[in-house]
Amino acid sequence: MSETTLSVRNLTKTIGKRQIIKDISFDLKSGEVFGFLGPNGAGKTTTIRMLVGLIKPTSGSIQICGYDVKKDFSKAMERLGCIVENPELYPYLTGWENLQFFARMLKGVDDKRIQEIVKLVGLKERIHDKVKTYSLGMRQRLGIGQALLSRPKVLILDEPTNGLDPSGIREMRQFIRFLAKEEGLSVLVSSHLLSEIQLLCDRVSIILSGKIIHTETVHSLLTAQEKIFWRFTPMDAGVEILRSVSPSVTIDGDTVITPFIEEEAGQWSRLLFEANVQVKEMNRQIPSLEHLFLELTGGESIE
Repeated sequence: MSETTLSVRNLTKTIGKRQIIKDISFDLKSGEVFGFLGPNGAGKTTTIRMLVGLIKPTSGSIQICGYDVKKDFSKAMERLGCIVENPELYPYLTGWENLQFFARMLKGVDDKRIQEIVKLVGLKERIHDKVKTYSLGMRQRLGIGQALLSRPKVLILDEPTNGLDPSGIREMRQFIRFLAKEEGLSVLVSSHLLSEIQLLCDRVSIILSGKIIHTETVHSLLTAQEKIFWRFTPMDAGVEILRSVSPSVTIDGDTVITPFIEEEAGQWSRLLFEANVQVKEMNRQIPSLEHLFLELTGGESIE
């Protein structure tokens, strides 16, 4: 069993008379990448700011590696690394000097640890160059290195691929997966790139109007919504047969759509054949996470 490294229970945030965050709960496990998605104004950034101690919740609890943020703030934060929005770096210092500067604020972080971080984030060849000469992807990796100096168990990244080109996005995705699978970190990623969340994350929470409306493994979320797209003739006879056996049937032009149920699909095809319905196409499709997101949020746009 994976260790629970971040536990959020019944978290709420009220500003004035308006409740921004409404009783949300979720857990992170060691070695997993967890996606956090929400449309504009859903409360995603407010939640992250509470997790990293920038603002206080109105009620509820946040535990990091068993330490309650409210009762043991320092011990909880020692086990947390984060980048909220953009990494804070000094452009006229070198990468090494930046890491040394932040290391001075932490206990037990020496030059040996900085060397480990430089190797981990892949900046060995450029670490003594000034940060102003770095590409955006290199700055992002240096920022993550800064967040990892204190050997945290939980890493929170707000839009880590924002502004990167396709090559940089792929590189960042591989790096985040490496941190989770090889280093055992729990990584919470907020992103507006749904295709990246689909490729990157093990689980995902979708937040809408301050409430989490769905938390599931990405695999289960997608496979549970698999469909079969049918084209056959005669249309009326085929539709009547499928409606007698399938939990739902929808028609889109000359295409009939049913859920994909592995143990039933072959039987449905046989029934059509026995009724002299000619199946022209039987196409199994897994929906994209973007399609499911829009379905679950009622078509709301994302940040």
